[in-house]
Order: sequence, then structure tokens, then C-alpha cells
Amino acid sequence: MNGGRALACSDEHFGRMSNILNPGRGVNMGDGWETARRRTPGNDWVIVALGHAGEIEKIVVDTLHFKGNYPDTCSIQGAFVKGGTDSQIETQSLFWRELLPAQKLEMHAEHTFAEQIKALGPITHIRLNVFPDGGVSRLRVLGKVSK
Repeated sequence: MNGGRALACSDEHFGRMSNILNPGRGVNMGDGWETARRRTPGNDWVIVALGHAGEIEKIVVDTLHFKGNYPDTCSIQGAFVKGGTDSQIETQSLFWRELLPAQKLEMHAEHTFAEQIKALGPITHIRLNVFPDGGVSRLRVLGKVSK
């Protein structure tokens, strides 16, 4: 976890958004973040404030235990945010730059991305988008802390 915290999400139907930051790998589906099946256009998302501002080098999206209910794809947006409330950050996140373009996901697997990450410079917050809905066990964002 290293100080990161989940700030907001579109839905917490089956699991809390903060579960994606728990240590280790998920114990079961209830130990992850899962949204209800989406019946309207759009996608589900969660916003995470990183523990430290930094340049992202590697991202891990783990769908462990999610077999019939994992997201088809995910993408991640990022921004360097100075101040503001959590509700302001939620609105601003719609316009953040793309950090990780849409990536196909598989069930019950740990997905590691490095080459696919766009260099945005230091960031403090990310928005994990899942399409259209589904469950994520863990999210890891690794990189170099900015000074």
C-alpha cells in the first residue's frame, strides 16, 4: 500500500474499492473490488491517490478469483494534482491524460504492464477504468518517487 488510498469509485456493489490496495494477493472475490453488472452505457472506475508523487514504470492489474466476472479491458489515466477536494478530483479525473491505453484482461490472472505505459512525468493520482464492469483483486503502481 505504501500510503496510497482509494478516493472514489463508480460502484462498490460486491467489494470495497480500498481492497485493491490490500497487501499480497486476494484471498477470494470478496477481498477485491467488484462492481454490479452495468445495464447502462459507460464503464466503472476507481480513483487512487498514490502514496508519493512519482514516475510510473510498471502497473499490475490482478483479476485473481474473478473468472466469470472480470472486466474485458482496463485503461488508466493519471495526473499530478495539487490540492482540491476528493469530489473535485473525481470530476477532474474525466480529463486526465492516458497513462495506460486500453488493455485486454483475462480471468484469474495477474496482468503486468510496462512497455505500454505512456511517460507522463510525475503523477499523484490515477483512475483505473474497467470496461464495462467486473472485478479486480489488486492494483499495483510502481515507479520512481519524484523529489
